[in-house]
Amino acid sequence: MKLTRLDGINKNELSMIEVAHEIFEETGEVLDFNDLLAKVQDYIGLSEAELEEKMTRFYTNLNIDGSFISLGENRWGLRSWYPIDSIDEEILSTIDEEEVQVRRKKRKKLNAFATSEDDDVIDYNDDDPEDTFSSDEDEDDVEVDEEEVEVEGDDLDADLDEDLDDVPESIEEDLTIIEDEELEDEEEEEE
Repeated sequence: MKLTRLDGINKNELSMIEVAHEIFEETGEVLDFNDLLAKVQDYIGLSEAELEEKMTRFYTNLNIDGSFISLGENRWGLRSWYPIDSIDEEILSTIDEEEVQVRRKKRKKLNAFATSEDDDVIDYNDDDPEDTFSSDEDEDDVEVDEEEVEVEGDDLDADLDEDLDDVPESIEEDLTIIEDEELEDEEEEEE
C-alpha cells in the first residue's frame, strides 16, 4: 500500500492513528475495523505479536480521537465525511429494521392497600433507613459505677460549697445535710 502524504517519513516513527487517518483519506471509503487494522499492519510492517500487543490501544485511540467516527457494526470512517445531521441517519440506516425487536414491558398495577398475601403489595416500612437499628452506630461504651459517679472537669464538692454560701443564714440553719450512706440506709429500710 502506498500513502502519498507519508512517503518521506520513517514508518517506525508513525503512529497507527496517523496511518489510519491517511488510509481513510486515500481510499475515501468506510472500513471494517479488522480491514483497517490489516492495512495499518501492512503499511507499518508490524508482526502478528506486535499487532496483538498494540491492537487494544489502537482501538481505544480510534474512539478517543475526534476525527474518526464509528458507524456501527464495527465500521469506521472519518468524521469530516459526514455533516452532523447525516451522522445519525447513517448509523440508523445500517441497522436492519427486521433485527430490531421492540420490547414493551407490561406495566403491572400495584395496589398499596392490598392484603399481605398478594405479591404486589408495597411495604413502606422496609424502605426507611432510619428505622433500622445498628448497635455499632448508636451504642456508646459507657461504664457506670453505681456506687461512685465521677464527672470529669467538675468539682462537685466545690460547687456545693459555693451554692451553700449563697443561701441566707436563716435558711441554712434549718437545712440538714444527708450523706450518701444515710440515704442508702433509708432506701434499704423502705424495701
